Amino acid sequence: MDLMRKKSIDEILKHQSPLKRTLRTWDLVFLGIGAIIGTGIFVLTGKGALTAGPGLSLSFLIAAICCGFAGLCYAEFASIAPVSGSAYTYAYIAFGEMIAFIIGWDLMLEYALGAATVSVGWSGYFNNLLQSIGIHIPTALTAAAGTTPGVHTIFNLPAFCIVLIITAIISIGINSTKHVNDTMVLIKLAVIIIFIVCTVWYIKPANWHPFIPYGVYSFHHGQVFGIIPAASIVFFSFIGFDAVSSSSEETINPSKTIPRGILISLIISTILYIIMTLIMTGVVKYTIFAKYLNAPILAVLHQTGQGWLAALVSVGAILGMTTVILVELYGQTRISYAMARDGLLPKFFGDINPKYQTPLKGTWFFGIVTALAGGFINLNILSELVNIGTLAAFVLVSAGILVMRKKQPDLHRGFRVLGAPITPLIAIAFCIVLIGGLSWETWLRFIIWLALGLAVYFGFSHRHSQLHDK
Repeated sequence: MDLMRKKSIDEILKHQSPLKRTLRTWDLVFLGIGAIIGTGIFVLTGKGALTAGPGLSLSFLIAAICCGFAGLCYAEFASIAPVSGSAYTYAYIAFGEMIAFIIGWDLMLEYALGAATVSVGWSGYFNNLLQSIGIHIPTALTAAAGTTPGVHTIFNLPAFCIVLIITAIISIGINSTKHVNDTMVLIKLAVIIIFIVCTVWYIKPANWHPFIPYGVYSFHHGQVFGIIPAASIVFFSFIGFDAVSSSSEETINPSKTIPRGILISLIISTILYIIMTLIMTGVVKYTIFAKYLNAPILAVLHQTGQGWLAALVSVGAILGMTTVILVELYGQTRISYAMARDGLLPKFFGDINPKYQTPLKGTWFFGIVTALAGGFINLNILSELVNIGTLAAFVLVSAGILVMRKKQPDLHRGFRVLGAPITPLIAIAFCIVLIGGLSWETWLRFIIWLALGLAVYFGFSHRHSQLHDK
């Protein structure tokens, strides 16, 4: 039983993709920004500030550096094998089939659970906006059962609906996805810039002292605090940029365009995150965010007396998280499409609709599953699974660069990671540090998910693989 059979790059590049190539550099930059800027600013800054204090900006920087080094490795692989599949395809080339399946299995969890988690945050801002104009959704339909102690809830209807709407957009083609994403990214960037301009004048430097109240890593009352644990939390903000590399078969000149899209979107997003966190912790004492965990930006608006900005910020948050859901669902469908094409998932997920030139069936399958997860499941704990799955993917992609440089040093690369092998090793080290900031319960759930994946691989994927009879 050959568990480590590999796909050659020549074999991969021979494949004629039925997907339509329309994406250019700035489409990918907007796709990356759409994935990155959203939950981090509008939801996670509150919890992050309580964990790290004003030093939260350093936590964002650490998470961004981790993603940046990993992004360089993604960029080199994308220039070598410009096809759908992202880390799954790269692992297939470097390590072999079983490792590729495991990382593809992780990525499906990352994108689906990530999109479901963000849809819940989206629902919170959407409900607040409706209430501000006098519209009230029944409380029982605003959250999953058990989400808020003492409050009777059954189902998160807004979260369910937004996922289905986005699934419909993705299912009818990349052009529709691109235009919707570009428009919403421009609006949310405008909202963020307006927020920065209107609030920067209210910063009180005294609120930044002490800048790192809990140090780099510490325990208080049985909980973990500090810069590193906060970085592990806000790492969720950057999840999804790797979905840019999943668009290779729909991108014009992907060997050059995808590296640019990944790196430019990471740089722009990191700058905005650092500016926003410095402003928020400068205007408001970080301890106050305990009262505003679901909508931390509202703490700043309350402090500055700029209530008129609340509706605008809610719109920005809604659009910001909409683009995150869109990009993550898009990445999900392209990973499952690539795995089905290789025989590791049922053919159903790889069928391309002749009219829309998209994997229509797979798109709707995962869209409905994700919508149900957002509607019925309390995702407060499960969201950390997204972080550990993504970090595992980053480790394998970075290690894959080391393997490919050693085994195929003369291979044509449209983009080369500067400083290799040091750069991939730094990426791996950062990922391990962030994994160390996650709880043991997260590790246990991750192991269970991997065990389930291995059962699928040995029960179905290994026998149906395109490489089985070769």
